[in-house]
Amino acid sequence: MRARVVAGYVLLLVLALGVAMVVIRQVLLARVDREIELALVQEVDELRLLAAGNDPRTSQPFGTDTAALFDTFLARNVPDASEAFYTVVSGRPHRTSPGAPIGLFDAPELLAEFAALEVPRRIDLETEVGAARLLAVPLLADGSPQATFVVTFFPAEDLDQVSQAVRTVLVVGAVVLVLSSLLAWSLAGRVLRPVGELTRTARRIGETDLGARIPVEGDDELAQLGETFNDMLDRLEAAFAGQRRFLDDVAHELRTPITIVAGHLELLDEDPEERAEQIELVTDELQRMGRYVKDLLVVAKAGQPDFLRLELVDVGELVEGLAARTSALATRRWEVDEAPAPGHVVTLADPDRLTQAVANLAQNAVEHTTEDDVVALGASCADGVVRIWVRDTGPGVDASVREHLFSRFARGDRSEAHRPEGTGLGLAIVDAVARAHRGRATLEDEGPGATFSIAFPVLLDTDHADEDDDLPAVDPGPTREVAP
Repeated sequence: MRARVVAGYVLLLVLALGVAMVVIRQVLLARVDREIELALVQEVDELRLLAAGNDPRTSQPFGTDTAALFDTFLARNVPDASEAFYTVVSGRPHRTSPGAPIGLFDAPELLAEFAALEVPRRIDLETEVGAARLLAVPLLADGSPQATFVVTFFPAEDLDQVSQAVRTVLVVGAVVLVLSSLLAWSLAGRVLRPVGELTRTARRIGETDLGARIPVEGDDELAQLGETFNDMLDRLEAAFAGQRRFLDDVAHELRTPITIVAGHLELLDEDPEERAEQIELVTDELQRMGRYVKDLLVVAKAGQPDFLRLELVDVGELVEGLAARTSALATRRWEVDEAPAPGHVVTLADPDRLTQAVANLAQNAVEHTTEDDVVALGASCADGVVRIWVRDTGPGVDASVREHLFSRFARGDRSEAHRPEGTGLGLAIVDAVARAHRGRATLEDEGPGATFSIAFPVLLDTDHADEDDDLPAVDPGPTREVAP
């Protein structure tokens, strides 16, 4: 890639140099043409100025004495090295300036043309000394040509200077081309270094090792490419780590029930009563495995784009439905702390996932309370944040599990004692649902009992929401009792 970049740069530079050479040459040639034209016109103007005066020998106007006019002009005016003057009187060559090539009058056709001129004429022709440009001006008497003055310019020296200038530019351009090519090769190596690092890093990445990263320097486009590549590796590493954790969790949690099922099937008794008990035990273990798998799939799917099916949800109606569902879980003193009236607060959320999360919280509260305890639901909306909570007056949460309460398989001693068949994934599912709504699940264990809540923005911004934003505290507010 480095060679292609430099080759493209060199090709572009060569084309630019070629165009510049053509333009410079044309500009210099145009300048030579203007200088030649000015020189020719200047000599003709000097002849006209002399013709308007008097003959210095007679102090009388020249009149029709064109020979005297030409003799006086040639005596007074010395042409430049590239110029020559020719005069024609009565159709015959008269005099020329000193050093002028006389071969110009060797062509009878050209001499006849000069003698017959009635208007000025410019002629380009090749002579024995090279290219020449002529300006022939007739001198008329009574409308008839009497003589012709011819100014000739030989541009060979000027054209040589143009060629020399073009060659100088070409040599300088070639030197610049070589130096700039070397500089381009060096700069291309520096510029493309992140691409090489990206390639080497990609080659070092294996199926199980995603720890390699590209060193990023600066803030240009290539640095942004490196940052994007590193971010992609971060996401891939997190995704693979999640997959490994999921598989480890599945292997860890299913190993025991599979062992139990396999052992009972191997020792299946012939006695009908014993067989029935063993089959019942196997069935319980299989159902437990099914719950494990179902809950694990919910937690694992939480990071997928299709985990939520968002729609407009009336918070008041949602709480009423949750209160009706959860009050059937067990005999408790079910209450609703507070909730917006139906039709007053609408949010963008997945009602099924919220129902699943709150049902898990309610089930968790039931498992840690008695019939005389209060289990209350509530919802509020303040500062653009919707909060839904489940409060109970039970013994609270074990101090040993508070830090990892929402992690997978986190269970306290009381939880295992009250419900040994639990999976330890209920609160992990609650946390996954809250995070999917760009919110969070929290515990308030200031007693009596515990309050679990889910808080999330009223209008989800799945592109810019920050899961770590501080959310307002919950005020349970007034309560009202709900019949179970």
